[in-house]
Amino acid sequence: MEWILRGISLQFEEGEQYAITGPNGSGKSTLLKILSGHLTPSKGKVRFFHENQTLDQTVVYRFLSYAAPYIELIEELTLWEALQFHIRFKPLRDNMSASDVLSLLGFKNARDKAIRDFSSGMKQRLKLALALCSDTPLLLLDEPTTNLDKEGVAWYRQLIDTYSSGRLLIVASNVEVDFDFCRHTVDILAYK
Repeated sequence: MEWILRGISLQFEEGEQYAITGPNGSGKSTLLKILSGHLTPSKGKVRFFHENQTLDQTVVYRFLSYAAPYIELIEELTLWEALQFHIRFKPLRDNMSASDVLSLLGFKNARDKAIRDFSSGMKQRLKLALALCSDTPLLLLDEPTTNLDKEGVAWYRQLIDTYSSGRLLIVASNVEVDFDFCRHTVDILAYK
């Protein structure tokens, strides 16, 4: 057996911003998958606290939002249907509505377009908007500017400025524009 990550003992504080850095294949995405509950660690455990209370693993999903290029959207849905579906499970911040997110995305004439017909950049923008606009105290972003053009990167940074304050934000990437605003950096190579 080959260890991807070993000997990790990290504590992430509410309201702080962390960058998980390291080269491709070093385990950044694996760590985020473990934190999100998409993967279970083979050894050790992840514990979550909210407002000084331990969260049961079965409810952690309610407290986090996660965006990554490898997370699939429901491609058969239209953009409007996807927004409506999402907010049934995750309320939006600041009393936002599906229409507000639609405006934020800036996809003219795409309201009734099927997600399968979106470009990779449009899909990434939608993933980021859904994660950043959801009312959750924990926000996980894996390589957030993947598939984004220069305008998309500026849009991402504006979303970070507007929607990340007061939340625990963890960004995994080796591209500085993804995380250069983070106050803390964790080099994943320290856990190899």
